[in-house]
Amino acid sequence: MTGARRIVVKIGSSSLTTAAGGLDADRVDALVDVLAGVRSGGEKEIVLVSSGAIAAGLAPLGLIRRPKDLARQQAAASVGQGLLVARYTASFARHGVRVGQVLLTSDDTSRRAHYRNAYRTLDQLLDMGALPVVNENDTVATDEIRFGDNDRLAALVAHLVRADLLVLLSDVDGLYDGDPRTPGATRVAEVQGPQDLEGVSIGSAGKAGVGTGGMVTKVEAARIAGAAGIPVVLTSASHAADALSGRDTGTYFHPTGRRSADRLLWLAHASTPRGALVLDDGAVRAVVDRRTSLLPAGISAVEGEFTAGDPVELRDLSGRAVARGLVNFDAKEIPQLLGRSTRELARELGPAYEREVVHRDDLVVLAPGLTPRIG
Repeated sequence: MTGARRIVVKIGSSSLTTAAGGLDADRVDALVDVLAGVRSGGEKEIVLVSSGAIAAGLAPLGLIRRPKDLARQQAAASVGQGLLVARYTASFARHGVRVGQVLLTSDDTSRRAHYRNAYRTLDQLLDMGALPVVNENDTVATDEIRFGDNDRLAALVAHLVRADLLVLLSDVDGLYDGDPRTPGATRVAEVQGPQDLEGVSIGSAGKAGVGTGGMVTKVEAARIAGAAGIPVVLTSASHAADALSGRDTGTYFHPTGRRSADRLLWLAHASTPRGALVLDDGAVRAVVDRRTSLLPAGISAVEGEFTAGDPVELRDLSGRAVARGLVNFDAKEIPQLLGRSTRELARELGPAYEREVVHRDDLVVLAPGLTPRIG
């Protein structure tokens, strides 16, 4: 942890705002002081994934709680995002640190060209000495293209920028084996794998009621990052300095896997399938067991409306999703390809059809329980 050079830090809404929903300047300044101190020596780079845009916009719009409908959430985000970045800009300026805002949606990052653009922007900001402040673009995101929570976004950004460490800051000082407000609940100091979570009761909502996450989303984010070879520390915002200096605090999630191709992690965890391809039994075995590309001959049916390059689910004949991939054809093209060999299609339709429907390099297999397995 002390040797980590590039660090992604995620802060939740409840750690930045007042009970009334407005930004708490003292809390923001306290976080900024810690982050600026960590990068002051020039040896460490920080990417901040910050929630709080919707929460910051509640009070100015006269809302007493986070709205449930998407339109008012977007309106609150539109007002709050400017307030949030302005607060960070002013606070970091006290330390001579420039801030750059990066707003992302899942749609931006599930397509190959888009995630490359996201990486170039973030990497260039860091090279130029700026500190990126990343948030989901709540003002335009719809239910179909949302990350769902900034914990997952932080894990994906950590992978995208090739981070050495992910720090998740919340209003709870770590993962507990039960409700931390209950007498006798014990903090889980380390998690080396799924077996360490057996018997752990993970709650859902944050106590402040202004965020969307909870311990469930944080553990899921730690799982995503850990599977990509990135260690994770989960602790409270008040212990941020301890976490970033390597002192014993919160819960440490050990890496469980190794780094994979960027687009596969985005495909597994950030994409929303736009349709589905139903595979026969032979194709399921080829894709899942032998990790081959999906050819037209193994497809029984096509569902949904999608275009070439979109993510789609690959399902078996019972309807169970077995994989996810980036498709090479439009939905309207595929019916004429069903059950036919690529050689036959090339003779009849031309050489452009002598190719895979989903190439194995653009495909992730879903392990039992629909957990993406990459590689």
